Amino acid sequence: MSVSWQGAAVVCMVTLLIGGMASAQERPEWVSRIRGDHPRVFINEDTWPEIRAMAEGPLAEHFEKVKARVDDIPAEPEVADWGDHAPLAAFVYRMTGEERYLDLTRTLLDRTVEFCHAQIAAGKAVNWYSRSRISALAAFDWIFDDVPEDWRGQWGRSMLDHIADVQPGGIPDIHRCNRSGHTTGFYGTQTLLWYAGLAMFDEGIDDERALDYLVRGHDKHIALLEHRRAATGDDGGSASPTLGYAVAAYPWAEFNFFHTWESATGERIAEDWPYLGLFANYVMWNYLPGGREFGYGDAQHTDGIMARWDMYMHMAQVMHFYSETQPEWVALSRYVQALFPEYLPDRYWGFAPFLLTRMHLAPEPMDPGELPHARHFDTMGQVFMRSGSGEHDTYASFTAGGILRQHRHYDNGNFCIYRDGYLAIDSGTRKGNSDQLQNYYAQTVAHNCVLIDMPDEPVSNYWNGPVHVQEGGQYQQIGSEVLGFETGDHYTYVAADLTEAYRPEKCELATRQFVFVPPDHFVVFDRVRSTQPDYRKRWLLHTAREPRIEGSLIAADQGEGRLFCRTLLPAGAELTAIGGEGQRFMAGGRNWPLAEGVEFEELMGWGRVEVSAAEPAAEQLFLHVIQVGDQSLAAMDETGLLEAEGAVGARIEAGERTVEVTFATDGDMAGHIRMSAGERVLTDSDLTRQVQPQSGLAKPE
Repeated sequence: MSVSWQGAAVVCMVTLLIGGMASAQERPEWVSRIRGDHPRVFINEDTWPEIRAMAEGPLAEHFEKVKARVDDIPAEPEVADWGDHAPLAAFVYRMTGEERYLDLTRTLLDRTVEFCHAQIAAGKAVNWYSRSRISALAAFDWIFDDVPEDWRGQWGRSMLDHIADVQPGGIPDIHRCNRSGHTTGFYGTQTLLWYAGLAMFDEGIDDERALDYLVRGHDKHIALLEHRRAATGDDGGSASPTLGYAVAAYPWAEFNFFHTWESATGERIAEDWPYLGLFANYVMWNYLPGGREFGYGDAQHTDGIMARWDMYMHMAQVMHFYSETQPEWVALSRYVQALFPEYLPDRYWGFAPFLLTRMHLAPEPMDPGELPHARHFDTMGQVFMRSGSGEHDTYASFTAGGILRQHRHYDNGNFCIYRDGYLAIDSGTRKGNSDQLQNYYAQTVAHNCVLIDMPDEPVSNYWNGPVHVQEGGQYQQIGSEVLGFETGDHYTYVAADLTEAYRPEKCELATRQFVFVPPDHFVVFDRVRSTQPDYRKRWLLHTAREPRIEGSLIAADQGEGRLFCRTLLPAGAELTAIGGEGQRFMAGGRNWPLAEGVEFEELMGWGRVEVSAAEPAAEQLFLHVIQVGDQSLAAMDETGLLEAEGAVGARIEAGERTVEVTFATDGDMAGHIRMSAGERVLTDSDLTRQVQPQSGLAKPE
C-alpha cells in the first residue's frame, strides 16, 4: 500500500510545535494510522510470520549466529551500552518463547538506560551514533506486551528523559554528543525522537511527551527525505559526495524509517521516495577495479578500497523496497551487491536481514557495460568518466557544480585519473584528524586545481579545527557551475566556470574545460584572470609517487599504471616538484604532518608539480595533455600546440588517430574537436555550450 506524502508534509508543517510540545488536540491526521498494538517498531504481528520464516529458512544460519551472540552475553551484564544486543535477545525470545531471553532483554535494557544517564552525568556522549539506542527502543517495543506495566513505565520515562537531555537545547557541553540535523548523516540524537515516540505512543507512559517526540521525529525524517531527494536529483547519490559516508551509516536513516513506517501503519512509502532506488548508480560510477574508489572528500587514502561492510545490506535494502517499482535500477543494485563480500551484520542492526522479505523479487543483475561513457551527477557536483568497465580501462572524475558541502573540500575543478593505478590523485588524508586535514587536505592546494596567490588572503575554514594558512586556494566549497557537458562514443567534454569559488578580491575569471578522449587521453584547458597582474597562478598535478620532469613533460607511476603530462601553455612554463619526506603536505610555507601514530600510505601522495608562467600576467592560459596507460607505455604520443586567432589547442597523434581539440581564448567557453583515422573522419564538431541531460541510468540509446 502506498500513501501520498504531499498532504502529510503540509500537515506536518502546520503542526509546528508550540513551546516544543504537541497536545493530543493537535495530532496530525497521519497519527491515526499508527496501529495500537505491539510490536510496531520494525515488525508487527502481521509481518512476523514472514520474518520468522526468513529466520527459519534462508537466513537460518544467520539466526544461529545471532543466537550464539546472545548466548555469549554474561548472565549478569555490567552497566554498559547493550543497546545493539537488546533487540537480538528480544528476537531470540520471539523465536523460541524461552523466558530467559525475555529476562535477558529486560536486563540489557536496564543496564543500557542506566549507562546512558551515567554518561550524560559525566559530560560524555553515549555514542556518536544513535544506532544502539534506536535498537534498545525496538527491543522495548518487541517485549512490550510481556513485561509488567510498572517496569514499562519506569524504563520508558527514563529513556524519554535521556532523549530530552541529548536533543538540541538539552544539557549543554556533552563531549562528542552528535545532535546534528537532517542535512548531515542523520545518525545522531535527533533520530531518537521518532523511535521513542513510536514505541510509547498512547501507552500512558508519558503520552504528551511521546506524541511530541513522535510528531517531531516524523517531521525531521520527512525533512531528511526531502533533503536527500534534492541532493540526489534524478541521478542517484547521497547527502555527501564523500563515498565513505554515503555508503556507510548514511542510508540506514532512510531505510529504517521506511521499515518502521510500514510496521507502524502498514503503508509502503519507499516508492514515494524513489531516489533511493538509484543508490547503486552512484556507487557504480564511483567504483574502480578491485573494489576501489577515487577517494573524494574526507577519505582516508590508505588502500583506496571502497567501504564495503554495509554495502551488501544497502543493496539488499534497495532490492527489498524497489524490486516491484524500479526493476531496472534494482538490477544494477544486484550487480553492485555481487561486487562486495556477502556480509550480514550479527551485532549492529543484526536483526535487519530478517526484515528483507521482498529481496527475492529482484531481477537478474544488469551488465554495467550498458552504461554510458560518462555520468554527470549535477546535484552531487561530480562527473565520472571511463573508457569501459574492465580492469585495465581508464577512469576519471571531475568536480564542479553541486549543492552539497558535507565533507566536500575546496576543490572546484579538481580531476582524478585511475588507470591500473592512482595516477592523478587527491592528496592528504583525514586519518587521525590532525591539523593536516583542515590546513592542507581540505584546501585547494591538495587538489589538481589552479591556485591564485593573493597576499594576506583570509583563510578558508573547515570543520576539523582552526585553519592557519591560505595558499592561493578557493574560499567556497560550492558555487562553481557546469556550463557544458556532453558524452558519446568518441569523447566526453566538461566545461565549468569556477570563478565564484575564488575570492572576488583576487579572481575575475577561472574556467576549466576538460576533454576525455577514450581510451587514454585528456586535454585540460584553463583560463585564469586575476584582479592584479602580479598575483601568481599555479597549475597543480598531484601524484602518488615521485614524478619525473623533463622540460615540459611530467611522468609518474603508481600501481601498474603510468601517466604522462605535457604542458603546452604557458610558453616557457616553469615546472617545480614539491614533495617527498618532510614536504608531502606543504601549505603556507610549512609541512602539515600526519597525526601521531598514523603511518604514511602511498595514496596520501608524494607531493605535487606546480606549473607557472615565467613572468606574471593578469590573464594566464594553461593547456595540458595527459596520457595514461600501463607501465609498458614507454613514451607519450606526439603532442603539439595549435594556435589560431582567438583560439589555442592541442594536436595528438595517437596511433592511427589524429585528435585536434581547440578552445576559445576569450568570451564564452567554446571550442572544437576533430578526430580522424586516416582519411576517415570520426567526429568533427563544436564543443557544446549546453549540458546534456541525463536521468536514471542514462543508458545509451
